[in-house]
Amino acid sequence: MLTAAQRLRRSSDFAAAVRGGRRVGRGAVVVHLTVPEPTGPTGTNSPEPARSSGAENSAPRRAGFVVSKAVGGAVVRNTVRRRLRHLVRERLAELPAGTTLVVRALPPAADATYVRLGADLDAAIAAARAPRGRRSR
Repeated sequence: MLTAAQRLRRSSDFAAAVRGGRRVGRGAVVVHLTVPEPTGPTGTNSPEPARSSGAENSAPRRAGFVVSKAVGGAVVRNTVRRRLRHLVRERLAELPAGTTLVVRALPPAADATYVRLGADLDAAIAAARAPRGRRSR
């Protein structure tokens, strides 16, 4: 189970993560990942001293889940949500502090096995964390 500090609850938090993060879809899930900007001596040229450096390291990693009625009935949606919550709990510690993760289940998630959901989630998170390359036209 995710702790209260690790869960997204307000719609404004979900909206900020979906609008500001990187979106990657793999298999039965779509991941919206928002990673905080790295701040350090080379990060910004601000004349202000970095007083909040300790607070940023302790910022919680947060996760939220979106499982719509398109996935299935209430029993199916809750099963998918429980599986995703368990999978994310295992992977949340690997993300940088202050990261916000929103996992949206697609309709194929209803029939996906636990292993398949885990593989799709791993692939999506890895792709979202990878540096953005330039697309060739």
